[in-house]
Amino acid sequence: MISLAGRDIMHAWGKFVFTGVGLGLLIGVTLSMAGIYRGMVDDAKVLLDNSGADLWVVQQDTLGPYAEPSSIYEDTWRSIAGMAGVARVANVTYLTMQVRQGQRDVRTMVTGITAGQPGTPGWPPYLVAGRQITRGHYEAVADIAAGFALGDRLQIRRNHYTVVGLTRRMVSSGGDPMIFIPLKDAQEAQFLKDNDAIHQQRRRTTANPAFNRPGSPDLLAAVIASQSSNPYVNAVLVQVKKGHDHEKVAAEIRRWQRLTVYTRSQMEEILVGKLIATSAKQIGMFLVILSIVSAAIVAFIIYTLTLGKIREIAVLKLIGTRNRTIAGLIMQQAIALGVIGFVVGKITATLLMAPIFPKYVLLEPMDSVKGFVAVVVICILASLVAIRAALKVDPAEAIGG
Repeated sequence: MISLAGRDIMHAWGKFVFTGVGLGLLIGVTLSMAGIYRGMVDDAKVLLDNSGADLWVVQQDTLGPYAEPSSIYEDTWRSIAGMAGVARVANVTYLTMQVRQGQRDVRTMVTGITAGQPGTPGWPPYLVAGRQITRGHYEAVADIAAGFALGDRLQIRRNHYTVVGLTRRMVSSGGDPMIFIPLKDAQEAQFLKDNDAIHQQRRRTTANPAFNRPGSPDLLAAVIASQSSNPYVNAVLVQVKKGHDHEKVAAEIRRWQRLTVYTRSQMEEILVGKLIATSAKQIGMFLVILSIVSAAIVAFIIYTLTLGKIREIAVLKLIGTRNRTIAGLIMQQAIALGVIGFVVGKITATLLMAPIFPKYVLLEPMDSVKGFVAVVVICILASLVAIRAALKVDPAEAIGG
């Protein structure tokens, strides 16, 4: 029976292989879509891993600092650092923006980190080239996905920065490469207004009647000074001492600081369950659509091949071949078509689509196994239409010509 199916495939092998390649490209897109979703989840987890934090302290009743804006006073870290169970704390800011290098703009997440040493929360955990930031201003460490090299000059808002270090796989939850700069510079880039806006704000403040009374110059000077400074950060990253329960430490910070605190599992739920939930649903819909299209293509091709050999099937029936044998012939051809398509699709997704796709594509082995099983099941179901047509063939057609 296997030989019979193989002989029939070899009789029209060109059409069969060409069809398998076309189906394989469709399967390759399907595998890539699954890999894109896996890549999005991995980006979110990598972002949390690379932050070096156990707890994220953010503005009360927000999902910051990644899913929503968050703004807290920069001196909050001092009171948190003295609490039981806290090992290290560090302020951090995040700003997704276009960074300019010459005539080129790159979409990045600019991260402001505090002065310290490797291992400080928020710092890139390792470098592939160069060094960490050692100065208080105008130095940057960039992820290699941004396409920058050591010594490149970058423009972030009004200031220019020199790339002194390169890191790898430091990305935002959306897959944007991260650029690390000193915290003060990041605060200026994120919160301070441009020169014209500051001038207009000072003019309005000076014109306010409240500052034209006797004894108000000192108050006016204090207000203007406050407008020129920025006392805010997006979050405080906290590392918990070994042996201390993260939930208990988080509860104490919530109680005494009146801020929202997230643990690792809670932050992961926010990123995966909320931030990329819509994208996950879209990818899921595409996977369903592609599966239906694949099944329709296999059903049409096998049905067409079956109609092309009606006379041969009639001859088989005339010589006493059982219906189960004929059904097996058609089903084996459908499975063979699916196997060819899956092999072509896997090669296409791994060697062509994943490397050139602008987002990170993670092709997990278990997804490939599940994909192969799904392809075989789809091919079996799709062959039922052709089997039904074959079983209706009248043996007399072998004689009727």
